[in-house]
Amino acid sequence: MTSQQSKESTEKNSNTAEATVEEKPATAPAEPKTESAEKSAPSLEEQLAAAKAETAAHYDRYVRAMADHENFRKRVAREKDELRQYAASRVLEDLLPALDNLGLGLAAADQPNADVKTLREGVAMVQTQLKSTLEQHGLKEINPVGQAFDAHQHEALSQQPSAEVAEGNVLNVIRVGYSLNGRLLRPASVVVSSGAPNAEEKK
Repeated sequence: MTSQQSKESTEKNSNTAEATVEEKPATAPAEPKTESAEKSAPSLEEQLAAAKAETAAHYDRYVRAMADHENFRKRVAREKDELRQYAASRVLEDLLPALDNLGLGLAAADQPNADVKTLREGVAMVQTQLKSTLEQHGLKEINPVGQAFDAHQHEALSQQPSAEVAEGNVLNVIRVGYSLNGRLLRPASVVVSSGAPNAEEKK
């Protein structure tokens, strides 16, 4: 066999092998196994049990929240009631010295040699002490003699003519009023001037 024939034989064998390789069908990829996935997926019974457990947990939190809210409401109501009962304790405590002095004045008035002038001065001192104590707690006296009538703070009982007080101003205060921290407690009862009397009124 010549070298030329040997070369042709080798090329023929090579082409035959390539054809054999090309004709061999490709191996299909293996399908994934679903057995483990089916085992990991929860059943309907398991899903229902989990939903029931979650619902029970939410209901338990709801019951606890409602109980906490009810306890908070009761505590606020109790504190509000206590505040209402003892809100005036500070004011009353500050008024006790004036009350004590008033008792001393009454005891002095019972003495056989009691002096009316001295008793009057003592009562005036107690009044001043009482007003000072109340002013410290925001109480303000409304005594508008000579001022313009204010329907928001004054209560007009009547009108009288006056040559000294201008028309519409307060001529006389029958009962003083009071306000607490800017809020009206009692209006001042007043007599309002109707101006200078005319000739007929003078007669």
